[in-house]
Amino acid sequence: MYIIFDREIAMADRIDRRGRLVLELVVAMLWIGLLLGVSFLATPAKFLAPSLSLAVALDVGRQTFGVFNKVEWALAILLLALVLTGREKWLSMSGAVLAAAFVVIETFWLLPVLDQRVGLIIAGQQPPESNLHVLYIVLQIVKLAVLCVLAAVAARRLAR
Repeated sequence: MYIIFDREIAMADRIDRRGRLVLELVVAMLWIGLLLGVSFLATPAKFLAPSLSLAVALDVGRQTFGVFNKVEWALAILLLALVLTGREKWLSMSGAVLAAAFVVIETFWLLPVLDQRVGLIIAGQQPPESNLHVLYIVLQIVKLAVLCVLAAVAARRLAR
């Protein structure tokens, strides 16, 4: 009787673990798709439209990244909850924490500073030279790499 009960617990634990890994994979892949679509496709494309003024393109970008940042908060919280409540290895845990840390840095430091610069440009002023935009792009690339590793790790664990 105890053997059957132990098997049922082991089976339920395995199903719970697999479900968590599937959710980790889905969240990571969704985040990857959104990041690619917003940061690396839609944003550069709007600057190719000849009828769109720089001020309007920058304002649209500011609004887009503001909304995207809120979506990233939801994804980061969900991913952290999945990883921290499971029995994940250090790679998944550190990757989820790192991706969430990037969202925190963007929210409380980088996006406000970039928004301020955009406001100056829209107002017709020229802000001082800065590499903050390049830093934002680098953070997006590193975040993308981290999310790809998280997705690959989850997929690999699911394949076992």
